Amino acid sequence: MISATLATSSDDLRAERDAVDVGTVESPDTSPSVSDSERGDKPRRGRSTSHLKLVPDTLDLRDAIREAADRYATQLDKSRPFNKAALEMHSRTLLDQISQPECYLGFAMVLIGNAFWKQQFLAIPFERRLLLLPHCLKHADGCPAEYDEFGLDCEKCGACSIADYKVRAEQLGYKVLVAEGSPVVLKIIVSGHVDGILGVACLNVLEKAIDKVLLAGVPSYAVPLHSGDCKNTKLDESWVWHCLDKYVPLVEPKTSGYVPLMRASNEMFEAQLDEILPLTRQGGSAGDSLLAETESIARNWMLKGGKRLRPFITLAANDAVTGASGLQSTSAGSLPQFSLEVRRTAMAMEAFHKASLVHDDIQDNDPYRYGKETLHRQYGIGAAINVGDYLIGMGYRLISQGRRELGAEAASDILDRLANAHLKLCEGQGAELRWTGADAVKLTSLDAIKLYALKTSPAFEAALYAGLRMAGPMDAYEAMVPTFCRHIGVGFQILNDLLDWEEIAPNKLVAGRDAELAKPTLLLALALDTAKGAVREELVGLINDPLTALDRTERLKSLYHKLGVFERAGTLVDKCRSRAEAVADEVQPEALRQLLYFLIDTVLDHSPAAPTPSSQTPFPGLLPILGNTVGAM
Repeated sequence: MISATLATSSDDLRAERDAVDVGTVESPDTSPSVSDSERGDKPRRGRSTSHLKLVPDTLDLRDAIREAADRYATQLDKSRPFNKAALEMHSRTLLDQISQPECYLGFAMVLIGNAFWKQQFLAIPFERRLLLLPHCLKHADGCPAEYDEFGLDCEKCGACSIADYKVRAEQLGYKVLVAEGSPVVLKIIVSGHVDGILGVACLNVLEKAIDKVLLAGVPSYAVPLHSGDCKNTKLDESWVWHCLDKYVPLVEPKTSGYVPLMRASNEMFEAQLDEILPLTRQGGSAGDSLLAETESIARNWMLKGGKRLRPFITLAANDAVTGASGLQSTSAGSLPQFSLEVRRTAMAMEAFHKASLVHDDIQDNDPYRYGKETLHRQYGIGAAINVGDYLIGMGYRLISQGRRELGAEAASDILDRLANAHLKLCEGQGAELRWTGADAVKLTSLDAIKLYALKTSPAFEAALYAGLRMAGPMDAYEAMVPTFCRHIGVGFQILNDLLDWEEIAPNKLVAGRDAELAKPTLLLALALDTAKGAVREELVGLINDPLTALDRTERLKSLYHKLGVFERAGTLVDKCRSRAEAVADEVQPEALRQLLYFLIDTVLDHSPAAPTPSSQTPFPGLLPILGNTVGAM
């Protein structure tokens, strides 16, 4: 029985029910129930914001709002970054103070962000800055430049302003990129090549990038284009020149941020790889080469794709309860230092995660991962299973190697938590496999929530627990860690369901893949809970009948819209966020509480998916921690 597979602990299931209450699923013409206290002042998911992103028509008004934003920012606490919700609140207050309409909200948010970061951006040396320009500044007719994998390769013909900015910026030492989108920018930041961004973009693009840049603590200055048209657009050029060639040393303390810790996590998989994960099989004979093949494939798989969020969580949690020196360090300074055993444990989190992806791809017969063929497509199913098993062994060995330094009891506790996470993952995956296909019609929304709590939350829990446990006893955090991670894990998986339906699905390159396989997702469960009569019969037929993948996917998508499934799923993500925030509110020390807020905003971010960048980039060793490729985590 599938129910027996999940019901391993009645206490756990009761906790899951209390933690994420799906509630009564209303009829299709009724909005999902969310209380005002849960929703707060946060923007609702799916709300149109086009009417809030107008740029004032006159330069005088634009300058007036910019000057007002500069004055307003003098009262802000610059000790740590704020998120987009806080920025929106400040921007609404500013517009009220200067009697300007709500339609300029997006514009005001950019300007307050600029004012917040301006002095810190100007204190960054030119050679540590990135100038990001949009391709729509080019002359639409007759531009000789061509596109490569990095964006527009400007010919500097003089027909548009791109060449002017590019030439001067490169003379000063800037790195220049003519492209759009925050993922590649954050990759460059985390890689350690630049410390600040001077960007030009329309408000639509800036809206997508603001939250990630603010959260990470990246000093930046943005110049909004006058419109969102993608042809011959205009901007206030004086605003670019105002910052482009100006350098002013900083006299006030810098804002704390997570870029240094992101870079420390990134460095483990690059310069420190041989120290943390040395090769164990080497030799020159053909036999030695074959014996070393599994290790080589596994090691390379560890280095490819994903955000490496879990090792970052381990490092950042350890830092938060051991003085927060990494959080307080500057992005331009040396990387935060962690002992070898802490870094090994952090890398173990990635080894377990990558092992689960290999096995999951086989079981789902997924063709792509990280924009490339999955391991079983490249090497065969048997070899891929073996690589996944090898990664599991690698993870346990990485932790056991540090047992003397960590202490036998701490190492044992971490191994026990990882083993428990591994067992729960297998239970959840087993239930998912049983529910896939014809049995999917038996799925309820509560079943889906339980399944997500088993499959996704324990990995976050293990990463957070390990970082804290290496710092000392867990008495103060024993109850908090699983509760917090259950909320963000379930919310994360629901977001993954939603992103699977976007035109450019993350990692897999195939939108609606879960629907094609009739997998037991929360979206399907909500539809089954809601559909009645002929609509339910149609839904069951779409699951059971032999249909082409495209036909099943398109018809399911239409039904989901009709039943309000996407909106309800978004509401549940908001509930997960609210409950995770409530847990974080009570956590001490402040640095750990700040990290939990950061994880909520990062893991439960729902920005539109972006194309997976080419593996070739002008900056070697790039790795995103923030971004919108949810499934890549």
